[in-house]
Amino acid sequence: MSETTNSEEKINPKSIHSLSIIGVDGNTINLADFKGKKILIVNTASECGYTPQYAQLEELYNVQKEKLVIIGIPTNDFGGQEPGSNEEIKNFCQKNYGVSFIMTSKLSTKGPEIASIFNFLCNKTENGVSNAKIDWNFNKFLIDENGFWLTYFPSNVSPVSDEIISKL
Repeated sequence: MSETTNSEEKINPKSIHSLSIIGVDGNTINLADFKGKKILIVNTASECGYTPQYAQLEELYNVQKEKLVIIGIPTNDFGGQEPGSNEEIKNFCQKNYGVSFIMTSKLSTKGPEIASIFNFLCNKTENGVSNAKIDWNFNKFLIDENGFWLTYFPSNVSPVSDEIISKL
């Protein structure tokens, strides 16, 4: 009889399409509605040095929206850089960056209050592919057309970089 080690265990990847999130306006967003499109999920903040990436995310969305959904998820987990209410966040994003891609209600990326979407994105036991650690704002996760985790990009990778665009 042989023993199986953790490194030999097969983890069946799960699809993000089984999850839903709450939009910035309080509406339920079922991720299954995006089957057939890639999804770029970004933890955002309005008072961060990376906040100008909102403009790049909007640019990417405008060029790729036929095959890409972008979901901005405001978080206040890093340096208190997203102190506003959902309404304030929505207004800030629209006024300053013309954001037309999906924005959600403010969620937590870590700790006991971690949102189910971030639990999925950051844990190999959930996504079946990789562990990821969100350690600042504007981390980016790319999900394939079937809802499976493709790859992760840290804060300093521009949304319009070749690194991201080549994966679309």
